[in-house]
Amino acid sequence: MKKFGEIVEGYNIPVLNEREIRAAAGILFLATFISLMFILFNENFIPIKYVISFFLTDFIIRVFINPKYSPTLILARLIVQNQTPEYVGAAQKKFAWIIGFILAATMFFFFIIVNAYSAITGIICLICLIFLFFESAFGICLGCLFYPLFFKDKVQYCPGEVCEVKQKHDIQKTSGSQFLILFAFIAFIFLTVYLMNDRFSEKPHALIGNSNIEQTEQNK
Repeated sequence: MKKFGEIVEGYNIPVLNEREIRAAAGILFLATFISLMFILFNENFIPIKYVISFFLTDFIIRVFINPKYSPTLILARLIVQNQTPEYVGAAQKKFAWIIGFILAATMFFFFIIVNAYSAITGIICLICLIFLFFESAFGICLGCLFYPLFFKDKVQYCPGEVCEVKQKHDIQKTSGSQFLILFAFIAFIFLTVYLMNDRFSEKPHALIGNSNIEQTEQNK
């Protein structure tokens, strides 16, 4: 029952399903992001305390018992069960999840035990969101990037085969015109913010209902 990774025929090391991992990261990202919105707009810290507690519990199961029994990974498995598995090495994922466990434990200490917040908790929340977003949106495990710095053994079976040295296909290459379009779009964003900020700052009125009521009240 207590192990890390699955033994799959054709792979010489324990592996995990990257599709499940990305889906689980998306679930945790959404929960964390929504709870932070409660803090920003309502100064309500209750949701983040629940999320941190569940987050820490989930990572304790992943790291110290077995990822197979992680609630978020089980839910993720149900969501992506019809997709072909993409196997990745379990070792680097465990290292990344240890980082996640440390971050979650630190947040648990400050928010649950001490019941306080500071710039430290804000930075840690931001780091967690960045890690989860890169994993779920791009399939990039930022924690896995630090694995070779601490372990000499060669990293195997990375998502998208990024561990292997290979030549880019033509469809993966970015041309000069594409870079130019990207920079032009970034300039367009800044120009729009500069020129339209006052216009966009105006509070929208109700298209139906409230405008008629206001007009009636003005006539009275």
